[in-house]
Amino acid sequence: MLALKIELKRQQMIHYAKEYGFTASQTVKCSQELDVLLNKQSQQQLRLLKNQNKYSFAQ
Repeated sequence: MLALKIELKRQQMIHYAKEYGFTASQTVKCSQELDVLLNKQSQQQLRLLKNQNKYSFAQ
């Protein structure tokens, strides 16, 4: 679900950049929203890795 949100936001940002330019407020706002989603994804992946490592050392 998060991956889909990221892809949709990325496509929206590309559209805004083509339509209004890279520094337009719409593009910048969309880029910041994409950053938030990407940070969430990174945090989820880090938690998953930590949990996997926790259990791999227990064996």
